[in-house]
Amino acid sequence: MSRQAHLVWEIGAALGEGPVWVERDQALWFVDIKKRQVHRVDPESGDQQSWEAPAQVGFVLPAKGGGFIAGLQGGLHHFDPKKGTFSLLVAVEPDMPDNRLNDGVVDPVGRLWFGTMDDTERSKTGAFYCYYRGKLMRTNVANISITNGPAISPDGKMLYWVDTLGGTISACEIWGDGQLGPSQLVVRIDPSEGHPDGPTVDSEGCIWISLFAGWETRRYSPAGELLERVRFPVANITKIAFGGADLRTAFATTATHLLKPEQLDQQPLAGSVFAFSAGVTGIACPWSRTEERRRKR
Repeated sequence: MSRQAHLVWEIGAALGEGPVWVERDQALWFVDIKKRQVHRVDPESGDQQSWEAPAQVGFVLPAKGGGFIAGLQGGLHHFDPKKGTFSLLVAVEPDMPDNRLNDGVVDPVGRLWFGTMDDTERSKTGAFYCYYRGKLMRTNVANISITNGPAISPDGKMLYWVDTLGGTISACEIWGDGQLGPSQLVVRIDPSEGHPDGPTVDSEGCIWISLFAGWETRRYSPAGELLERVRFPVANITKIAFGGADLRTAFATTATHLLKPEQLDQQPLAGSVFAFSAGVTGIACPWSRTEERRRKR
């Protein structure tokens, strides 16, 4: 493959998001937030599967004990694809019914980091959280309308987070106790170029950011230098995930969300899943450790 993005699944997602390559079954999993669906596609066989979620679902990430941890609107759930069931693990922001969970990532330790946001995309009520072994912790990164990411550096020491409406990608250290250090601006993107959506980090530590209403995915160095652009035939690119047997294929989710009828006519593949050769290896997704730590007797 070249850097030319090619079609994987013409699914027409309203808000395709959260792509993740699951090595245990060699397939790409992703969600459609607005349609409340979870999807799986095997790019080799072409096999496609879908599940209905009971609420808006921002992400699904593989859990160590089997199945997935899913970020539904009101909290974290365990998702069992064999049964199609969602079981509540912990409620998140139960006093804020207008918020929902959006994007998430698992670090090398097995901690789940995720963000919340105002579902109307206006109020600055979003924040980032960490969930590990049954314990939910709110971080000091908050007061954001649309959170995206976070993404984790290869060594697990740096966390990158996105303020989509603010047009920024920031970084902060992950301290030994799981707390976050002060945030430092890495990249600022002018809104005329698109809005930074989901971030992903490759094995070289570079940040891949997809642009909603920007027609492309970009690769930045950890210092914020623009290294590469990959263009798409649709405007709303939401996030990429590295996959394939060698983790060198980048899969991208896209969205029809907020497109006007005339824009949809001009972008017949909007909402599809695409892929391109990344030219660099990604990082395998660790299993999230959602179980509570057992006490020693």
